[in-house]
Amino acid sequence: MTARGCFLTLEGVDGAGKSTHAAWIADTLRALGHTVVATREPGGTPLGEKLRGLVLSESMTLDTETLLMFAARCEHVAQVIEPALARGDWVVCDRYTDATYAYQGGGRQLGMERVAVLEQWMQPSLRPDCTWLFDVPLELARARLADARQPDRFEREEAAFFERTRSAYHARAAAQPERFRIVDSSQPMEQVRTQLQAQLQAVVQAARSA
Repeated sequence: MTARGCFLTLEGVDGAGKSTHAAWIADTLRALGHTVVATREPGGTPLGEKLRGLVLSESMTLDTETLLMFAARCEHVAQVIEPALARGDWVVCDRYTDATYAYQGGGRQLGMERVAVLEQWMQPSLRPDCTWLFDVPLELARARLADARQPDRFEREEAAFFERTRSAYHARAAAQPERFRIVDSSQPMEQVRTQLQAQLQAVVQAARSA
């Protein structure tokens, strides 16, 4: 029987730098001999990418936004994440359900209870094995965004939105310390990757011992 794979996620506010390190984590795991599926949310499937385009660009109600996030995630789990884990692959995902708690639940003030209802309905048993929360002062995150491409609908939000989003992320991490690793991504990239390397090795060792 094939051992189930490991599910790793990266989270953080826009401009925290998580996407910069996602490919590096996947490549590091491949170098260790693992088959890795690198993916992202919203997106990860042809349908999910179409929904991503809508969510990031079109004006819509908060309920519609949240439901579209979970619609994309439902397809993503069924078509990509669960099959990969069942094959024994490792999945590295740039954002997952913690992002919905943080952005819609916290940033947009939908509330955590309504997000939890959707999570319980759609994915009652699938949780990441390890989640890295890339954290930076909001001033730095916004400065990084200012140098980026044309900002999307979320990246154009006011500072208060990102304060609420960041606070929601930290609340998630405080409630589940066994799963979260908080990374100070205001440090130089070399220092961040040294920290990630040590943490990734610990995750791999724990998976081998399980």
